[in-house]
Amino acid sequence: MENIVLYSVTALLVVLSWVKDRGKTKQALRKAWKSFENILPQFSGIILMVGILLAFLNADVIGRIIGSSSGWLGVLLASVVGAITLIPGFIAFPTAAMLLQTGAGYMQIGAFISSLMMVGVVTLPLEIKYFGKRAAIWRNALAYVFAFVAALVIGKVMGEL
Repeated sequence: MENIVLYSVTALLVVLSWVKDRGKTKQALRKAWKSFENILPQFSGIILMVGILLAFLNADVIGRIIGSSSGWLGVLLASVVGAITLIPGFIAFPTAAMLLQTGAGYMQIGAFISSLMMVGVVTLPLEIKYFGKRAAIWRNALAYVFAFVAALVIGKVMGEL
């Protein structure tokens, strides 16, 4: 039901924009389509990869690896995967929702998302180039520690601890 409301409001606002200024609305829709075209290959690839992964790993396996019963070992594993992986947020959050639906724990997903968004193992060389080695390493180390703090808070709030 929420989706219907959101899509309806969006359609209404596009129509209002069209009535007010057709040129700007056409330009905005073209830019939006271009952005969609640029994002689509990444998005499709990640969704395909997650789909294949979920086809091979059933809910029991996901639950054992990063489920709430996996404890801090699962949090550690999820945070390492998040720190190494380079996925944009608009793909990461739906992926996290799919993992939660298939048996992942809240703490583990919190650590995964936190380290994914804040820790950049892949981008570390670029970060060192612009910010210096010491600043880049400190920033990433503190962000990695924060992923565990976030997991702990989520665990307390969601009743996993």
